[in-house]
Amino acid sequence: MIKATFGLTQEPFNRNKPLLLEQQKKIAQIIKIHAQQGGFCVIIGEPGVGKTVLREHLEALGGEHDTTVISVSQTMHTYLNILKQLAESFQIDVSQNHLEKSLIQTAYDYVRERKTLYTLIDEAHLLDVQVLRKLRLLFDRFPKKHNLVLFGQRDLLYRLSMNINQDIKSRITYSQQLLPLNDEQLKAYILGELQTVRMGANTFDEGAIELIIRMAQGNLRLCRNLCYASLIEACREGKRIVSITHVNNVLIQPHWRSHEELVKQQVA
Repeated sequence: MIKATFGLTQEPFNRNKPLLLEQQKKIAQIIKIHAQQGGFCVIIGEPGVGKTVLREHLEALGGEHDTTVISVSQTMHTYLNILKQLAESFQIDVSQNHLEKSLIQTAYDYVRERKTLYTLIDEAHLLDVQVLRKLRLLFDRFPKKHNLVLFGQRDLLYRLSMNINQDIKSRITYSQQLLPLNDEQLKAYILGELQTVRMGANTFDEGAIELIIRMAQGNLRLCRNLCYASLIEACREGKRIVSITHVNNVLIQPHWRSHEELVKQQVA
């Protein structure tokens, strides 16, 4: 609908390869540097601040001839099941008794081919600490040109800060927190998305942009979803300018309302 209304070949706020923002670019560059000498990186942030976009950018590095990227997302699994995920990514088929040895050997084979290895673990704050400790011991035996990157919420660093987990925390070579965006950064993100798909900067009027920024509260994902949904509302009416009315039409949807507002609505 959006592409038809505006005559576009791709939609804003709904692209396969969103652009990295400045703080994401800086983190990605440092992660690449740490991978050259052996790294253990921890990236934390609240849901929606941009961890997924950063992870997907690093996963895309696997398409380069000198890089191999392994990504694990099912972090509530046992240690053995995570090993199986790693083995599947490495395309190795061995018995459970030889999984660890085969993973280490395969990692060295890749490095001998002059490849850099990345292992990305998403939602790492859901990992059982004992599973994380076993993974740390496993990756300690990987070759130096390997970077283990954990993505998680702030609970992850809190747990690693406990004295009993100092053996894990002391091995972290780089950590960073993805922060919520300020108003100017959110506005720059909106205008950047429009510019990338060749839409006018006035596609959202000033009132619409101000309301979106206020409701997003620094959350990149909320901002993207609200912009995209507001565009759909405008297109439904055959309009090419998103107004505050279109944004409000989205905000009355139940998932944007607070619990207190929903309760009051039911009582009324």
